[in-house]
Amino acid sequence: MKLLEFLLVSVIKFYRLFLSPLKPPTCRFVPTCSEYALLAIEKYGVVRGTYLAVRRVLRCHPFHPGGYDPV
Repeated sequence: MKLLEFLLVSVIKFYRLFLSPLKPPTCRFVPTCSEYALLAIEKYGVVRGTYLAVRRVLRCHPFHPGGYDPV
């Protein structure tokens, strides 16, 4: 599981460093979805943390108000 956690965290960090700066800031939530995913994986582990992160990303659409949403 540690290898899978390392891979997921590495992919998220790559996105935050290289891909996210290429697009305008449009996040509806605090913390951002990528930060939320890192915190969820760190706090709950790979399986539940990934589940929570995917749920969060699915809520990121124009009809959701967003706002403060802690892990």
